[in-house]
This record gives sequence, structure tokens and C-alpha cells, in this order.
Amino acid sequence: MTSEDLLPDISRLDLTSRVTVDQPLDLEYCSRLKSKTLARICVGRAGYRYKTETWLRFRADHAVAMDAVWSEVDESLLEPFGFFKVQTLIHNKDEYLTRPDLGRRFAPEVLQRIQSHCLPGPDVQIVVADGLSSPAINENIEDIYPMMLEGFQAKGYRVGTPIFVKFGRVATMDRISEALNAKVTLLLVGERPGLATGESMGCYMAYESSTTKPESQRTVVSNIHKLGTPPVEAGAHLVSLVEILMREKKSGVDLKL
Repeated sequence: MTSEDLLPDISRLDLTSRVTVDQPLDLEYCSRLKSKTLARICVGRAGYRYKTETWLRFRADHAVAMDAVWSEVDESLLEPFGFFKVQTLIHNKDEYLTRPDLGRRFAPEVLQRIQSHCLPGPDVQIVVADGLSSPAINENIEDIYPMMLEGFQAKGYRVGTPIFVKFGRVATMDRISEALNAKVTLLLVGERPGLATGESMGCYMAYESSTTKPESQRTVVSNIHKLGTPPVEAGAHLVSLVEILMREKKSGVDLKL
């Protein structure tokens, strides 16, 4: 069997350029609408049902989302950047999905390792966690991390040892911040995949992040991926936001942007 014998991967078709309405009244208008969103608009119908292509694409996108949740981060991508690797109290993906509370915590010896091996008292502490989409890390980290690191160093910030958290939830940033006494902590994490993409990354940041502070004290930037905010552009934006957090000494709802 050759590649010519295989059907094309329907999940790779560009939805923003395909109008599948039969004989649309205004094809140009439909095309403009499609170019602005990944939503399933201007797809037409077969009687009262979706067309076969629309239904197959829906199923394919759902499969991509499922794969994103169950896949693993390619840790070799992190090695050139010197990430210190740790793991939460979670042991496997099943437990990660059913016990989110354990994905927010570390064993005492892990926190001791963080304190022993990572730079104490950084101005900026960068943390990466797999979250609910490992492909988000695999696809974006090589572009966003160097941009962030260069930006922080250019502003004279003391950047901490980068940390990768396996089976990590957002709240791990609080415990790492407390362990290292960081001023601003950023967590890059794979976002819950949807039917538009399985590669979206989010960034949570907080000034003096702590387990005693509410989640509303976090500033969030989401939708970081090639079809959303490109990772290089997002990296530059995050540097600008951190500069504001450092100047104002606050984050989340207390920060008026």
C-alpha cells in the first residue's frame, strides 16, 4: 500500500477556507466568515443532518482532543533548556483525570529537591506542566520559552531554574513559588482540548503566588497556539505582562490592565 492508496487525514483540512454550503447566495461573504473562525459555520446540510464530511471532521477532531489528553510530553524537547523535572503525587494518567487534588501537590521530598536544585529567590520563575494537553507543550515550548527567557534577561530580571511538572495542575505553581520565594511565577500548561485544536497552551501568572491566595489572584493568557496567538508573539506579550506585575506588585483581579 502506498500513500496514494490512503485517504487524506480529514483532521488536517483547513476549515477556514472550505465553504460546503450548496449554492450559497453569497460565496464571498461565507468565505470571509469562515476565514475569521474555526467554528463549524457555512457547512451546509443533507436534509436535516450534517453532511458526511462535516460529521467525519467532528469525529476526527474529537479523536484529536482525546489523544491530546492521553498523550505524553516529549521531554527531550525540554532538555536543551535545562528544565528540572519533578512529578506530583499522581502516578498515571487515569489517576490524573480522576484525582485533580493530587495533581496540585508534591511529596515533601520533591519540594526539598526543588529547594536544593533550583535557584532561590528568583524575580521570575517559569514552570511548565503537561496539564490536559501534552501536544500543547510539544508544539509551543521551543518557540515560546526562548522568547520569554530572552525578554526577561533583557529587562534584568533574575530568572529561576525552569521546572517541568509531570501530571501537574495549575495550583502546583503556588507550591513552587512558596518553596523558592519567587516574586512572579508563570505556569505554561496544556489547556483542555476542544474541537478546534488540541494544541492550545495557557499561561497562568501571579505575583508572590501562594497556596493561601485565591485563584482570582492569577492573571491568565490562553489560546496560545499557531491558529490562535502564535507562541513567539505570546512570549513577547507575557514578558510585557510580567513587567506590569513586577511594577504594580499584584496580579489577577487586583491588576487593572
